[in-house]
Amino acid sequence: MMGRMGSLLEVIALHPADAEAAQEGGADRLELCAAMEADGLSPSVSTVSAIRRVTDLPLRVMLRLSDSFVTNGAELNRLTAMAQSYLAAGADGFVLGFLTPDNEIDTESVGQLVSTFAGTPWTFHRAIDAVLEQRPAWRALRTLPGLDCVLTAGSALGVRQGLDDLTRMAKEDPAIASVMMAGGGLQPEHVPWLYGSGVRRFHVGSSVRQDGSWTKAYVNSRFVRAWRNLLDAQDDKEQPA
Repeated sequence: MMGRMGSLLEVIALHPADAEAAQEGGADRLELCAAMEADGLSPSVSTVSAIRRVTDLPLRVMLRLSDSFVTNGAELNRLTAMAQSYLAAGADGFVLGFLTPDNEIDTESVGQLVSTFAGTPWTFHRAIDAVLEQRPAWRALRTLPGLDCVLTAGSALGVRQGLDDLTRMAKEDPAIASVMMAGGGLQPEHVPWLYGSGVRRFHVGSSVRQDGSWTKAYVNSRFVRAWRNLLDAQDDKEQPA
């Protein structure tokens, strides 16, 4: 589901109140997770159900049980069962990503998990920012079925540090630009540069909360609306006169 003329705004939601405010502000999609102190872990099934009851926005649920990007067979079995529970609770897609101990894309583990929910779209998350070599990583991602979005800041430190790499990769390869979703400390001033390089998907979390707080503030619909207006203005510039 895209915005009215092309750009997509995804907002992190931890609670039903977040989801309601995000939708009121003009979000296109929600990423559901918990434990932001660990950069986002899987939420409870009851949270997914509660959020589904208050919004009709597409919901992508985090499949991640620890703050590591490395997984194992036992964890994959748990995540497989959780994915089915999330789908039953109203999830529309997933967010996941695993690396090998050598910080390369773990295509075997990712492929094993996504094969259990074939036909459901999913996002590869910011594990991409921890790989040693970007180009082989992006090539590896292209082999994975169902992937339609890659959340990246271009740097493990965030968009501010990774902006140049993001815009360069997007300009050099339209296929990368078509699935790239910029997020991780994204600020309004980054948007024109990313948009100009072909990026049309944007992901926000702390920037739509008062004082950027995950623990003391819900999503603020006015902050979401400001992002929506910013993206709509970029979309308007692209339209023929």
